[in-house]
Amino acid sequence: MRVPLGLLLPVLLVELLVPSWALQPHSPESQAGLETLEPKDSQNQTWGDMQGPPDEEEEEKEKGEAWLRACVQQLSNATSNLGFSLLRKISMQHDGNVVFSPLGVALAMAGLMLGANGQTRAQVEHGLQLQALSEPQPLLLPALFKQLRETFSGSLELGLDQGSFAFIHKDFDVKETFLNLSKRYFDTEFVPTNFRNASEARGLMNYYINKETQGKIPKLFDEIIPETKLILVDYILFKGNATMLVVLMEKMGDHLDLEDYLTTDLVETWLRNMKTRKMEVFFPKFKLDQKYEMHELLKQLGIRRIFSPLADLSGLSATPRNLQVSKVLQQSVIEVDEKGTEAVAGTLSEIIAYSMPPIIRVDRPFHFMIYEETSGMLLFLGRVVDPTVL
Repeated sequence: MRVPLGLLLPVLLVELLVPSWALQPHSPESQAGLETLEPKDSQNQTWGDMQGPPDEEEEEKEKGEAWLRACVQQLSNATSNLGFSLLRKISMQHDGNVVFSPLGVALAMAGLMLGANGQTRAQVEHGLQLQALSEPQPLLLPALFKQLRETFSGSLELGLDQGSFAFIHKDFDVKETFLNLSKRYFDTEFVPTNFRNASEARGLMNYYINKETQGKIPKLFDEIIPETKLILVDYILFKGNATMLVVLMEKMGDHLDLEDYLTTDLVETWLRNMKTRKMEVFFPKFKLDQKYEMHELLKQLGIRRIFSPLADLSGLSATPRNLQVSKVLQQSVIEVDEKGTEAVAGTLSEIIAYSMPPIIRVDRPFHFMIYEETSGMLLFLGRVVDPTVL
């Protein structure tokens, strides 16, 4: 069903550092490894290029379009299943309210994959269930994300603004290839930063985040490690209309059992079996603000190497030795405004297992999924345990 949404905002932070014991003097030789962006033809494709072999025949064009639709569907399904897996891991830690963006996590990790090689990259691909989209053409995955970002930003109804920052230590040797690809596919803005001055760096980064999130997250960074070399920040600002699927269990406590079975296939089954009817829905006003250490959760999904001294980030730096990702944090805020507390006389899609009352009051624990309808991309996933106290 559709509900009036005020603000949905995840901010995701990725921090790379070189341990103090591993720091080496900066030498002119380290600059020799800088590369310019000259990918092979098979890796230099934009969305418009990925239309299959050039052919004027309509049949070939249709095949290309069908292939693209299948790729987008694969990406959406993988992102949804990633979200459900993360939800289960979060639920093992606490039974309170939950909100996060599976899309935000996938975007950040896909950005890191531009700089990862070997087993490090392979672990990320398998952990995100994206190997089928990454192995044939290494840049297919970022090209798909680029197209989705452009689709989202071009939708006035959706009202979604997504962005990416990279705060780079002023002396850190970053490959030009990584910089160019990050800008091309994720529109990353690069900000030179002096991490050795922790107070100055913290103030600079909090200023950027506060500005881009319109004051909703005024302080994301509490402390900065001087050995930090690169911090990637992704944010999604949502102030529009999207489809919210609300899963309201019949009995108290059943919402926790549901999480063990959530999959993309199950949700698609629900959607296929929904029927439309007019009824009154009373939806509570609520606000959630949650922060998660996603790196700890991703490790539980098998993505470990990139967070260890064994990380291969040779695509990111010409001097990648002892370079690793130290943390991935995400903070998400959702506000459902006062219109959500009023009776809504409209169209509601639901799964009818028994005779439904003409009025539904959302006054017990529920799960919600907010997704973009055209692509089926899961933007936000969450759980509200006690709507009556929010």
